[in-house]
Amino acid sequence: MLKCGDRELLLGTRTFIMGILNITPDSFSDGGKFLSLDAALKQTDLMLQSGVDIIDIGGESTRPFAAMVSPAAELALVLPVIKALIAQGINNLSIDTRNASTAKACLEEGVSWVNDVSAFSHDEKMWEAAKHADVVVLMHSRGTPPEMQKGTIVYDNVVLDIAAYLKNRVQFAVEKGFSAQRILVDPGIGFGKKLLHNLDLIKKLDHFQGIGAGVLCGLSSKAFIGELTGITQANQRDNATLGALAWAVSAGADMVRVHNVKAVSEMLKVVDALKYGGEKHEDLYQAR
Repeated sequence: MLKCGDRELLLGTRTFIMGILNITPDSFSDGGKFLSLDAALKQTDLMLQSGVDIIDIGGESTRPFAAMVSPAAELALVLPVIKALIAQGINNLSIDTRNASTAKACLEEGVSWVNDVSAFSHDEKMWEAAKHADVVVLMHSRGTPPEMQKGTIVYDNVVLDIAAYLKNRVQFAVEKGFSAQRILVDPGIGFGKKLLHNLDLIKKLDHFQGIGAGVLCGLSSKAFIGELTGITQANQRDNATLGALAWAVSAGADMVRVHNVKAVSEMLKVVDALKYGGEKHEDLYQAR
């Protein structure tokens, strides 16, 4: 059971949705769309109406080749949105940050989760700042955003290598006092990986089960989908994203991190009936 503000998420009963709210000018899919407080709040309301479970708020783009943002600038972008949402009683919130000072300030405001794409490796103080989070997400990334896709990208075995890395990071967190049942792991699709690396990881997400409480998969509109489909505009990859997500859920994802919550929520009603239907869902057998 994962606590998420006023909600409790029981993994293994359905697939949960983390909705992306980028308060950034340069994110690859929706950069600049939600910089104003009004736009961010409207997008949050839309996600809540569409069935989102947790909203992941970020103030620094971690797309490949993105420029790094100072913690102070990052916090200035996300804090007004977080304060406004908490004031409205919306607390199923996550902060997407690599920086301890940002995580600490957002948790103090009432944010519930910390999503760290560096798995506590970017900021040596992050593990201490994140201790008060209900849940932390630890993700694999090869290097920092400005350079992670540069040069030769080689793994001995991408699935086994990343599973070993995530086991190591979870063990680090456990040694610092975290319960493994408060940790989700994310293999980091697109973060220092080539096309075939990403496909192997998605097909074998079950290899990451048991490392923490469950597996988060974020692949919404990413570059590998553009490589496969030829769709150059990231914000036009929603339909193709659904195909990748359906496979990811069947392969072992407990939670998906997405831009288009409405489309994904509708897709999951079908996929979850296939994955979790049966004795756990007797109501599926009733006439409708």
